[in-house]
Amino acid sequence: MAFEIEKATERIIRQLYNNGDTDKASLSALRSAATIDGYRAQKVWPIFLSNLEEKWLSRTGKATTAENAIFASVRMYALHQQASDYCAFARKNYSKSEENTEHGLELFEALNKLKQTADSPEALDRRVQALLGTNNFVAVTDQLVHLMQIIKSKKTGIQIDYARLAGNLYKFQQGYHQANEVRLHWGEQYYRSNGKKNSDKKN
Repeated sequence: MAFEIEKATERIIRQLYNNGDTDKASLSALRSAATIDGYRAQKVWPIFLSNLEEKWLSRTGKATTAENAIFASVRMYALHQQASDYCAFARKNYSKSEENTEHGLELFEALNKLKQTADSPEALDRRVQALLGTNNFVAVTDQLVHLMQIIKSKKTGIQIDYARLAGNLYKFQQGYHQANEVRLHWGEQYYRSNGKKNSDKKN
């Protein structure tokens, strides 16, 4: 299921980016819409909903976990893309195949990279800690917005695998244990050492 979520997210993002001829109106609507059922989100419904499988759609008017996950991830892409003159999205090359030239990072790997070069990483640490400290999906998405603002401000050229983020956000909503697994995965990526300290000690 997570794989299907990722593929749908990728389709939506690639349509929005459109090989550099970006859908500026839809991206603007995404940045200002906190949830899929908001009035501003209606601008992106034609692209968004047409790429979702029928089994993911709401039958009551209350957004499903799939809709929430994909929308939140695509919105994070829209926030990141606003400050970028390149495509802010790229799939991570898990296979290491030379045929795959994309070099995206998972979100918390990208944040780890920013932390390693930050003059003062405390603000980033606080935001990540606040996110990892909650099992509430709305609180997580709110913190993701703040983290995206930090990423945008750095202008590093980082590309992020927002499709994988959607898969993680979908899993996060499936229950307490699944949310804990996702938070641990994110924490491992963010706090992982880059080996610098160990090499410094040897020298």
